[in-house]
Amino acid sequence: MARSSAAIAIAAPPKPSAVLALVKPITWFPPMWAFGCGVVSSGVDLSRHWLTALAGIILAGPLICAASQAANDWFDRHVDAINEPDRPIPSGRVPGSWGLWIAIAWSALSLAWAAALGPIVFWAAALGMAIAWAYSAPPLRLKQSGWLGPAACALSYEGVTWFTGAAVMLGAMPDGKILALAGLYSFGAFGIMTLNDFKAIAGDRQMGVRSLPVQLGVDRAAKLACAVIAAPQAVVVALLSVWGAPWHALGVAAVLLAQLFAMRRLISDPAKYAPWYNATGVLLYVTGMLTSAFAVGGLLGAS
Repeated sequence: MARSSAAIAIAAPPKPSAVLALVKPITWFPPMWAFGCGVVSSGVDLSRHWLTALAGIILAGPLICAASQAANDWFDRHVDAINEPDRPIPSGRVPGSWGLWIAIAWSALSLAWAAALGPIVFWAAALGMAIAWAYSAPPLRLKQSGWLGPAACALSYEGVTWFTGAAVMLGAMPDGKILALAGLYSFGAFGIMTLNDFKAIAGDRQMGVRSLPVQLGVDRAAKLACAVIAAPQAVVVALLSVWGAPWHALGVAAVLLAQLFAMRRLISDPAKYAPWYNATGVLLYVTGMLTSAFAVGGLLGAS
């Protein structure tokens, strides 16, 4: 039976449409956006280095994020069979071990691409890739923890990626202001990742995945997520004011205020409104990210 399955996997590779579904292009947006924020925050003239920026955006989204999505779907195939059986692997559209081989090949390609962009970018990409595999794969499988899983996602999707965007443009270690923004928005993304776990509560309970909605209940998990999302943005507002970017601080404060109103609706019925918040509140969050990136980029570019 094992030989038969292997033969089928080799003889019948998945269709391109199934591979595209496996690597989930819709999920590439967050790291590509964070990378773009890193580029903007560097203060480097983008018109002169747009090709480097484009290469980095490809690294963040179609390469590293795509590889992580393939790895996650492979190691999540049993949970997905319960929560989302129409996904490429449990549905059979990506048969045999093709999901694993695609994840490995895409990871190797990502690291080769990162190496071409310089040693700092390579090591940052290697860290992000290591976190992605540790998140999904045993023995660590960080996603089984409601604390370590969202933290790993937030760090790789936001913090490491923002850092990499700045490092690509600067060719050196980014300024402390950039590191502060990357760290704060990465911390806030922990809350967003927690809200993302609301869609899989039933399957997580059956498979023993201790997400925060499972551990704390939907009400407490939603309140915690909201606090974690809001608090670092308030710190960003204060820092931008101190750094001499009052108008940008006002912009971040405005989007934070709008999020607070959205959070009131979310908390009224977390299970119902978590998907809605992920479509509205997150858009406001990333708007604040870019606003703060322009603030620091302007400060560093003028210095």
